[in-house]
Amino acid sequence: NLGMSYSISNVCAEATMGNVLRWVHFDMDERELRNRVKNKMIRPTTIPQSREALIFEQAVAREALRLAYQQHKEFATTLKGVQQQRTVGDTFSQETGGQTIVNNMRLDLLVASGGVLSHAPRMHQTAMMLIDAFEPEGITELAKDSIFMMPHLGVLASVHPKAATEVFERDCLIYLGTVVAPGGVPRPGKKVYSYKVVGDNIEKSGDIGEGDLEVLPISCEEEVSLRVDPVRGIDLGGGPGKVVERKVKGGTVGLILDGRKRPLSLPQERANCQQKIGDWVESMSLYPSVKDEVVSV
Repeated sequence: NLGMSYSISNVCAEATMGNVLRWVHFDMDERELRNRVKNKMIRPTTIPQSREALIFEQAVAREALRLAYQQHKEFATTLKGVQQQRTVGDTFSQETGGQTIVNNMRLDLLVASGGVLSHAPRMHQTAMMLIDAFEPEGITELAKDSIFMMPHLGVLASVHPKAATEVFERDCLIYLGTVVAPGGVPRPGKKVYSYKVVGDNIEKSGDIGEGDLEVLPISCEEEVSLRVDPVRGIDLGGGPGKVVERKVKGGTVGLILDGRKRPLSLPQERANCQQKIGDWVESMSLYPSVKDEVVSV
């Protein structure tokens, strides 16, 4: 019941319009937006025809993903008073007392699937929706289902697994890149971690501060050596304050260095919130054609 067509009104009602608009970096009229939501319910196959409509729809998508993930984490819990061994990869951790077994630090791959994610005009937009909604921690690969193919390949796999696997590997997944994000609470205005990237076509090092976003263009075919050194109390996958070194994949977006704290927090004041979101939009080059009001989809 948290979709982007018939149930888009459910998303706006449960998330509240205020939470939706916190992802928008300019003023929008709430009454007009509510009309947009109702029109989308009536005509669910329509796609955004302007930059403003696209930004609003992607803001709603962030809240839909966030709420759905929150519900999933509340559902995926351990039995109270009982310890259980989980074997579904390393995604789940063993906890007691009815706590969630979903651990963002141990998620290795996020795959975007569905119309608003698969068909976003820019891959950067898909990557940013995933990061903002799921708030991955540590080092996480990002990919998308090219044309919403995964559900159909799942059915095909029941009768022809080899063919389904080949199509999945060659045509279905498009790698967006890799995101590095902190676990823990960075100190405002301070360094979160330093990094060094070495590859055939890139060699760069630097620092990521609290609230920073930086993208290094690394192609899909390239794999680079990454070293990240977090400050005390920040975990990037090796434990608080411990250096992490590993090979990471590039993608259509590249390597995304995220210094924002988890969970994400935005200023309460609307003007300050718009300024913060605007900075992130610029850092990720989400909507580069700012002078062109028509979005080509």
